[in-house]
Amino acid sequence: MVVGLLETQSLSKLNNVTLGKNPQNMSKAERVAIIEKLQKERGDTHLISYITSTRANLEVEMAMDAVRLIYEHLLLIKKPRAEVSVDLFIHSNGGDGTVPWRLVTLIREYASKLSVLVPYKAFSAATLTALGADKIVMHPMGMLGPTDPTVANRFNPPDPNNPNSYLGISVEDVTAYIALIKEDAGIHHEDELVEAFKILAEKVHPLALGNVKRSLSQSRMMARKLLALHMGSADAHKIDEIVDSLTSKLYYHGHPINRQEAAEQVGLSTVEQPTAAVEDLMWQLYLQYESEIKMEQPFMAAIEFTSQFTSKVAAGGSLAPVTTAKLAFIESVGRTDYVNMEYQLLGRPHPDTGGTQVNQILRQQSWQTE
Repeated sequence: MVVGLLETQSLSKLNNVTLGKNPQNMSKAERVAIIEKLQKERGDTHLISYITSTRANLEVEMAMDAVRLIYEHLLLIKKPRAEVSVDLFIHSNGGDGTVPWRLVTLIREYASKLSVLVPYKAFSAATLTALGADKIVMHPMGMLGPTDPTVANRFNPPDPNNPNSYLGISVEDVTAYIALIKEDAGIHHEDELVEAFKILAEKVHPLALGNVKRSLSQSRMMARKLLALHMGSADAHKIDEIVDSLTSKLYYHGHPINRQEAAEQVGLSTVEQPTAAVEDLMWQLYLQYESEIKMEQPFMAAIEFTSQFTSKVAAGGSLAPVTTAKLAFIESVGRTDYVNMEYQLLGRPHPDTGGTQVNQILRQQSWQTE
């Protein structure tokens, strides 16, 4: 079976749609009740959840449109800045590397203290966001990740599995190649190093390599700026050590950093463990979002189509009913925003295999407000 995508739409171009409150939406009531308990246990803080889907095949990245919505949640806080502490409850595999700076500095306009609560995954751009917090409260399941970026532009090599897209280039893959030549192959002569780099440049466009360098520099700069928000000039050496650990010393972009490693090896003194009550509430709240987004259920278009459409597929194709999926949440006690996707699955007889070719047709995708 072949799964394809007929139509796509960027989350950064979504329109806000306001919906009426659904009296049957008990899950929202349950989430808000947990948020209220968390705020009380944390000392009357103001909690804002920012959750993006980490569901396999329906992953959503952190994007700048979320900052605009989080601003609306901050406006609901009717206290002087000096009296406000904000907890940002975050779960994401990352995304736009410029979001952390804008998000953290915006929240600090309204709060004298910012804590980031990490119930499970806070990778890449989500890790950068955590660097800007006064405290990083990590659940035992909580994970941070390296901040070395993976970049993609039109100069990158084409994806052999999808000619219309480009392969992402990990910054650390490029630097590891140079390290391999020097450290493992033992090549140090200038002429030999030039030849090794020429081989790399023949496989990867020089402008793509330049983009790798620019992205790495931006990531390191962003990490320094975020850490400097709560660390003084006397901590400059410590900041450099943290940045080096997160961008260069962990070697693998997917490496999960647990709370002990974050504190003791990366050197993040802002990491703290929650009380037993807060730990329990953090996990309860995360499980609510996990259930709403179906995080643990990989999106498999072909399997979903066959479960919805049990009759024989027509020669010209058959459409399954319209289905919805939630892809992201921004939520506080006074407001809920979420990304809602409406789609249909189109099945056609495959001309070569005799099976069914399934395509996903995107009908609508937008931020909605409750």
